[in-house]
Amino acid sequence: MNTFLKGLLFLVVAAFIGECVEFFVNLVLARQLGEHGMGLYMTILPSIFLVVILASLELPISISKFIAERKEQYHQSMMKHAARFAIKLMFIFTGVGLFIVPNIPLFDGYHPMVKWMFIILIPIVAITSLTRGYFMGKQDMSKIAMANFLRKALQLLLLVVIYQLFSFELHTSILIALCTLIGSELVVCIYLLHAFFIQWQVVKQGKYTVLTKKEVHKNLLSVSVPTTGMRLFHALTHAYQPFLIKAALLQAGVPETLATEQFGLMTGVAMSIGFFPAFIAHSLLIALIPTVSEAYEKKEFGRLQKILQQVIFITAIYGIPAVCLFYFFAEPLTHIFFQSSSATLYLQILWPYFLIHFFVIPMQAYLIGLGLVKDAFYHSIWSTFFQFILMYLLGSTHLQMQGVIIGMNFGALLIMMMHYLTICQKIGVSIWLRDPIRR
Repeated sequence: MNTFLKGLLFLVVAAFIGECVEFFVNLVLARQLGEHGMGLYMTILPSIFLVVILASLELPISISKFIAERKEQYHQSMMKHAARFAIKLMFIFTGVGLFIVPNIPLFDGYHPMVKWMFIILIPIVAITSLTRGYFMGKQDMSKIAMANFLRKALQLLLLVVIYQLFSFELHTSILIALCTLIGSELVVCIYLLHAFFIQWQVVKQGKYTVLTKKEVHKNLLSVSVPTTGMRLFHALTHAYQPFLIKAALLQAGVPETLATEQFGLMTGVAMSIGFFPAFIAHSLLIALIPTVSEAYEKKEFGRLQKILQQVIFITAIYGIPAVCLFYFFAEPLTHIFFQSSSATLYLQILWPYFLIHFFVIPMQAYLIGLGLVKDAFYHSIWSTFFQFILMYLLGSTHLQMQGVIIGMNFGALLIMMMHYLTICQKIGVSIWLRDPIRR
């Protein structure tokens, strides 16, 4: 079994356990917060992801790509420059956060401490991004898998213990949920730093080639800037999406409280269930970036075609049965959270969205490995543009949330088609993957 499949298998097994834990996390939150509270929690969660993207500047992606493409003698010098760069960014973003975050109207409806949780998260993410990128580039997926599991397991443990021992009002309960999320990130940061320092002692003993700061920054930023732009765009659109959906539902005559509850049912219940198998897609994403980067750097187009075929086969073999299960067993699955016929319906009509994203996630990693980050970014812009238009137009009619979901399904299909056609063109094969490989 090659390195790619070994690393993928390890990530998938660990991620499956982590997703089981994540499922129970969402179950605990649903029962503690209720439908309205879950809607409030899911509304602010995209903003957490936005902070993570800004604080990391997608250094895990650029560092892993750099390490995968170059010999070990360059790693020590590169990591030193990357560490200094990340620390500078940490101080800059923390300072900006202290000035901007307290003045954002989004936090007005939440506990006053919520905004400070966002600021605490910035240095944690900045430091973690360095070590995560290093282990991804070395294809040491055991460290990444353990870190992902630790984060979710610790969050679940904290939630269960705190909610069982104490009783809180809604806004405090949401604050506790965010605190456990950030606390688990801190533990992951400490774990990865410890593992990195142990391995770094070995790296320091070997020969190394000195790289200039300008050279390292240029290589890192050439990947980090467009990748951050793409992730930032995703985060901003996901942060805006709750308000777009609620505006469409209000236009259709749905009361504001009911609109918030429907959004919470779709994201907190239907999407929690539907994206459960996405741990395999995210495992593929982590494993693909260094593997594709290395193969493309060596111009191994036959290997690139084989990897693409493996990705499509693996995704189809788990994705199709998964969405069939969600469709036919939607009622008992959603009733684990709430006795809601709306959540059942949302899960059933979202099946194309889930299945398509199981393909889109690894394809995005494939594009990054090929150096086509800008293409992936443009695809996201165009698909989101048409998706949002359809979501609002259809959601503001009698279709209401069903219309919103139709728009989401269309946007997912559009981005998958653009990703796939671009990959085929880049590696020189037809859409059926049967043409001779470009030499």
